[in-house]
Amino acid sequence: MKGGVTLFAMQYEITLPTDYDMGIIRKRVAVGGSALDDRAGLGLKAYLIRERGEGGSPVNEYAPFYLWNDVGAMAGFLVGGGGFQNIVRDFGRQVVHQWFGVACHAGPARAAAPVAASRRTSRIHSAVDATPDGLGLAEFVARETEELKVLAQRPGVHTAALAINPSQWELVRFILWQDAVPADEDATERYEVLHVSRPELAALPEGRA
Repeated sequence: MKGGVTLFAMQYEITLPTDYDMGIIRKRVAVGGSALDDRAGLGLKAYLIRERGEGGSPVNEYAPFYLWNDVGAMAGFLVGGGGFQNIVRDFGRQVVHQWFGVACHAGPARAAAPVAASRRTSRIHSAVDATPDGLGLAEFVARETEELKVLAQRPGVHTAALAINPSQWELVRFILWQDAVPADEDATERYEVLHVSRPELAALPEGRA
């Protein structure tokens, strides 16, 4: 990433009843999914769902994932009447997870419309800090960043991003795929992509922060 360029990842996960008709979410996205197609400061928004019993999912879930280029635009969306009020109205105010970006890469399938996404969330345990120079954390993140760079070159990858929440020391790896998530991908969640808004996709930073 170049100096002055920022990246922020954001997601909220709306868990729905086991007998919920996910067709309601599909219709919601089909009707209103283009609302952020021209939103300034937004790199991309992936409208994601999981359906109970599909792909190993234990739940029905609506879980949009965002990559923002501008933290002010993200704040405006959440608390400035920029769109999140529709979620509050229909589902209640959700916990919004946020991570600051560590790395982002365009994949070979950047020009395609992705249909699947994978997320891997993991805690960064204190054991990584046990190095004489105290740089274990930096070295751990460097290894994860290099792994992401290699992974982003796989056929079918649209976008790959790595981000950290330092309040919980949680690492998230998010990847959009042109087709189904590969069976060998190390993912804690696998999603279906209903739509991708990508108003400033080309402005997403490339490489490591």
